[in-house]
Amino acid sequence: MNDRASGRIDGEAASTAPADASTGAAFKPRRAAHVRDVSVNLAHGSGGRAMRDLIEDVFVSTFDNPTLSALEDQALIPLAQLGAYGDRLAFTTDSYVVDPLFFPGGDIGTLAVSGTVNDLAVSGATPLFLSCGMVIEEGFAVDSLRRVAASMQRIALEAGVVIVTGDTKVVERGCADKLFINTAGIGVVRRDISISASGARPGDVVIVNGYLGDHGAAILVARQQLALESDVQSDCAPLNGLIAAMLAACPEIHCLRDATRGGVATVLNEFAHSSNVTIRIRESDVPLREEVKGACEILGLDPLYLANEGKLVAVVPPQAADRVLAAMHAHPLGRQAAAIGEVEDGPSGLVVLHTVFGGQRIVDMLVGEQLPRIC
Repeated sequence: MNDRASGRIDGEAASTAPADASTGAAFKPRRAAHVRDVSVNLAHGSGGRAMRDLIEDVFVSTFDNPTLSALEDQALIPLAQLGAYGDRLAFTTDSYVVDPLFFPGGDIGTLAVSGTVNDLAVSGATPLFLSCGMVIEEGFAVDSLRRVAASMQRIALEAGVVIVTGDTKVVERGCADKLFINTAGIGVVRRDISISASGARPGDVVIVNGYLGDHGAAILVARQQLALESDVQSDCAPLNGLIAAMLAACPEIHCLRDATRGGVATVLNEFAHSSNVTIRIRESDVPLREEVKGACEILGLDPLYLANEGKLVAVVPPQAADRVLAAMHAHPLGRQAAAIGEVEDGPSGLVVLHTVFGGQRIVDMLVGEQLPRIC
């Protein structure tokens, strides 16, 4: 786990069992390290004792699995273990630079795990293993780092994934903004699942799993750019359990994507362009909290473009729409799921919104950035 040249934190074999999955050796807890420094300093990235203590104290003890605790430079994953879940490997990576690091309903750690799990899950994959790369600015509080690591482990346990490898870098003060995280993930897709942005067909139904724009509104509140009478929290959550329930109801889901940066509008445009179809949605059916709707009106924002971190857009065959909605409503993360539109023949790449006033407007791809540093 400890690459002395780079400050790497890695694990050896992908398993949460008491024994090492690749060797069968019994798991032996490592010595209890403790970081006495209040803040991270350059020595914590130098490859020596200070770095090792930081890794063991903050990361190994928190993520707490035999794979990571082996402190090798890589995670060795038995192919037979992966093959038990399906026949195709799903692999993704994402980096998180959110500002501020802590916000109502989550923090950069919850984002890092949830976002990568969701990127795997929307392909139909069962997420299994994650990596964790940390870029830490000199002076960052060690207790804040522990808090982020604890959030990552909590979401990993909720999602049923294991953080098995990673890397730690410390940069000079002013060379980063407190903390950046990169997570990569692998999962496995079953043979009978085929989900693609190019899969939408005329007649298909467009479904979302709940209130849109909560994450964007929560970031605005945390930046003190918005005061709301009732608290809006980020919707940050791993969606693999909800998606598994949806696939059980309809393995033939055509399109599926989480609506993060660029919001639902961007996802719909990607589906319409890739599938060469027109998508029509009804403003009256789009689930929005009154607080978010009001904030968007005040600030001149379009909630369809606001970022989400626990919302998905699905395109399903019309005959399966009721089954999928029923499965979603039975899951905690899909209780406010709604059908918001349909796919039809028409100009390729067109998304049309039917407004509450009886008019229509084109919903184009987002130009520019409504809210920077959102995830």
